[in-house]
Amino acid sequence: QVQLVESGGGLVQAGGSLRLTCVASGRTISGDAVAWFRPAPGKEREFVSGLDWNSRTYYVDSVKGRFTISIDNAKKTVSLQMNSLKDEDTAVYYCAAQGRGYSSSDPKNYESWGQGKQVTVSS
Repeated sequence: QVQLVESGGGLVQAGGSLRLTCVASGRTISGDAVAWFRPAPGKEREFVSGLDWNSRTYYVDSVKGRFTISIDNAKKTVSLQMNSLKDEDTAVYYCAAQGRGYSSSDPKNYESWGQGKQVTVSS
């Protein structure tokens, strides 16, 4: 199992930008599917963005065009660049990874999780 540690996030005004970073340790995440989740009404964790083993990217509709997920396999780091932030983006964001490599919006398919990082957007 891989250990994930998030950093970044914080407080920003609406319209601003923040970057979340997730560093993996214990094993390589090259070939994994990685994703970012956040809590949402009616859901324990909502899929925000993901990247599969072939570097294909996926986004929930509400963040398309504003968020960008990327991976640096050499550094075992996954990043989420968040631009044009809105009040509704306020949440704790969790990094996740799963070794099968296929992206999924179901949090149950991910076996490794970070501790979460707070993102607060003020209007």
